[in-house]
Amino acid sequence: MLCPGIIVTPIWIACSGRSIAVQKRAGAGFAKVKIETEAGVNNNLSSPFPQERDRLRTIARAEPQGMLILLPSLNPSGAHQRHHKMKTRKLGNSNLEVSAIGFGCMGLNFGYATSLSKDEGIALIRAAAERGVTFFDTAEVYGPFTNEEMVGEALRPMRDQVVIATKFGFNIDPETKKQAGLDSRPEQIRKVCDASLKRLGIEAIDLFYQHRVDPNVPIEEVAGTVKELIAKGKVKHFGLSEPGAQTVRRAHAVQPVTALQNEYSLWTRDPETNGILEACEELGIGFVPYSPLGKGFLTGAMNKETKLGEGDFRNILPRFTPEALEKNQVLVDLLKRIAGEKKATPAQIALAWLLAQKPWIVPIPGTTKLHRLEENLGAADVELTAADLAEIKHAAAAITVEGERYPAHLLATTGR
Repeated sequence: MLCPGIIVTPIWIACSGRSIAVQKRAGAGFAKVKIETEAGVNNNLSSPFPQERDRLRTIARAEPQGMLILLPSLNPSGAHQRHHKMKTRKLGNSNLEVSAIGFGCMGLNFGYATSLSKDEGIALIRAAAERGVTFFDTAEVYGPFTNEEMVGEALRPMRDQVVIATKFGFNIDPETKKQAGLDSRPEQIRKVCDASLKRLGIEAIDLFYQHRVDPNVPIEEVAGTVKELIAKGKVKHFGLSEPGAQTVRRAHAVQPVTALQNEYSLWTRDPETNGILEACEELGIGFVPYSPLGKGFLTGAMNKETKLGEGDFRNILPRFTPEALEKNQVLVDLLKRIAGEKKATPAQIALAWLLAQKPWIVPIPGTTKLHRLEENLGAADVELTAADLAEIKHAAAAITVEGERYPAHLLATTGR
């Protein structure tokens, strides 16, 4: 007896006298279900992705003895279902078109106190693609190396439908995996490119960023090296992360820069005053804000009582001390007020505000939870009026953000 594939929320499904109680859903693997048949109960299927609990796609076959076979909800061999038409944007004048909201993959298994398993990370990345995301951001330093491997495996079935961005610029020992400063020498860039291509399992990197400007290597050499990689077909587009405006201009003169990736959000407004957005506008460069939700703070889920786990990199950030969290709560209060008026969430307002700044801005929020992913993507449909934006601008101007975004030694690597 064959039940056709069905998409449901967690309810009972009648199937020719047998019922299936959906308890959890796996985005790319088997769902954990309770099967009741004439032969009794079968409850031995477990999920590699416990966070995802909605829209179960199941093909179930119940044999006379009550056996059940569940096929994956996303076929890893190539089936790619989308259930939302995501708006798209072009990164500057490059004609590189991506979803209006991308997915920053770093936090899936790096930088925070908790990490997803490889299977869980793959499931969430595929869930993002299923929902219309076409822009995925990773880097060799995330893990290191393992984040690229996860992203590559997750996106292999839909490689021709997505844009993968990764980064070079650090000196990482391949054996010990320890980081020893910056390294953007031409030979290192070429070496990292080949290694990233292998880990990602792709023939060309769609967008290759210099992760941080190396003061020991002229940016013209860096841009020239990436230009050679583009000519060889190993890289398609060149990007920079956290550069100074003059560095952008010098690099762009050698090899057109497709995108800049800097921190930008309602509590990190530096690109508005340090010449970065101005340079993007003038040169036709796209802008990709990382940490667009203030590393979680702007979601409204944190306060002075929040305890960060061991290994969470936010423990070293001045803005995440209890005192700073308390003083900066006024910014979250502003977002909550606007969100209430727009029937949205604080996170959606924070992302919608970024999208409203320029048509070539594409934020890349990250998350480890499906419901947060869907919440973030919903921001693309939140329309902020001129009056809304004026209200936010006026209220935000009266707020002084407490604490630097990075400690001094990390801040020194930006804006070069």
